[in-house]
Amino acid sequence: MVRGTTRSRNLSILSFSLLFAYLLSFVFEGQVLYGLSDYLQVSSATLVFPAIIAHFVGLFGCGFVVKTPRAAKRTMLYGMGISLLFSIPFFCHAPYLWTGSLVVCALSSGCAVAAWGYFLKRFTPKNSRIKTCADVLIYSNILMILINLAAIHLSPFVGLSLSLLTLVLAGVFTALLPVAEEPAVHDSSTKVSISLKEPTLLLCLFVVILTINSGLMYQVFNPAFGHLTWLTSWYWAVPYIAGLAAMRNLPVRAKRSYFLYAGMAMIMLSFISFMLLDRSAASYLVVDTLMLGACGIFDLFWWSIIGEMLEYSKYPVRTFGVCISANVFGVLLGGLLGSSMTSSGVSHTNTAVIALSVICVTLVILPPLNRQLVMLLKSHTYLLVYSDMAKSQQSSIISRVNPLDPLTGREQDVLQLLLSGKTNKDIAAELIISENTVKTHVRNIYSKYDVSSRAELISTLLKNQIRA
Repeated sequence: MVRGTTRSRNLSILSFSLLFAYLLSFVFEGQVLYGLSDYLQVSSATLVFPAIIAHFVGLFGCGFVVKTPRAAKRTMLYGMGISLLFSIPFFCHAPYLWTGSLVVCALSSGCAVAAWGYFLKRFTPKNSRIKTCADVLIYSNILMILINLAAIHLSPFVGLSLSLLTLVLAGVFTALLPVAEEPAVHDSSTKVSISLKEPTLLLCLFVVILTINSGLMYQVFNPAFGHLTWLTSWYWAVPYIAGLAAMRNLPVRAKRSYFLYAGMAMIMLSFISFMLLDRSAASYLVVDTLMLGACGIFDLFWWSIIGEMLEYSKYPVRTFGVCISANVFGVLLGGLLGSSMTSSGVSHTNTAVIALSVICVTLVILPPLNRQLVMLLKSHTYLLVYSDMAKSQQSSIISRVNPLDPLTGREQDVLQLLLSGKTNKDIAAELIISENTVKTHVRNIYSKYDVSSRAELISTLLKNQIRA
């Protein structure tokens, strides 16, 4: 990587780490927010859930508006500036202003987070994105721990001041990021038209399922160990950072999906431990280490998949924002579930049993979901390699795999367009036929190659030949 790009990558890591530290320590159920609400005896529930919803809206919607590099940079800067401005009321004893201010902070910081997806794609090559994602998560959580300690042991206003300082510094580093002077690291999304709708939906479902337990944790685990103020103020994120570091430093050829199952086992053990152990410091160390270590593994697992998807995305801000919003949605669902159980008087033991039931369902759903997601991403890779080949090479590759029955002329036309990444709608427009007719041809092609999906078809036709 050229020196200028390395500098830009480091700047992007610093800007996002600082922005995320502000978000984690204050806006998104941070200890600064809880400290301020306790100080003025304001119900945190009236603040937290509206903020989570607003943050989801900012993440999800930003990419549908922000489509250019300059717009991405402006969105980050404006988002940080607005967040800074609307954080100021929290220095005042005016709780009636807090809900509205926090919603604005959550919305604008959500837009800023989504906009960073452009810089992740631009300045970090595909094979290094897992390290960049790990770095920003590790650095932001270390900063969050320091801010939390200040908020809990000094004053929530000191914590708020430090949180806003990270936001100011994030703005400084973002302002230094180039948007047009340096070429993109790699933009393979222009080579072939590829739809990311299906893998995005699959990944979002994957992330929501994984992170419902995070929301349960906030509402169930934290109150149960609330009396261990000193220990919980700094240790709770340490296993998370350790899990991130372990995933970051795996060999390139390591099967990360194996660690996904290890994480599921850790979460199950954490809930079982929560049911069986007391509420002592030793028990907290066991439960938190298992739970947060698993969360670190999970988070970097799906963040790395987002990094892969950006390679094929024409609008990285949209792809990044929508996928991250799935995490927020999962936390929201888990939080609402945990809050409803707590308010209805469900015991911690019964809550843990319900959470274990969620995990059992997750264990059934995740393996096929993960396989399908991996197949989709690999099929995109094969399509990109295939698109760079000469027509004669493409025809030769297709001829090496014989269908059960010969394709008709029209089916051959449809197959060629499928292998160029066209959607059914695109194929219909190009061949001047109806979309239903295209679907019929596609079903016939699947039947003749004995496959059940587009990803499986692409894998069957291209996998072995391209590798050869």
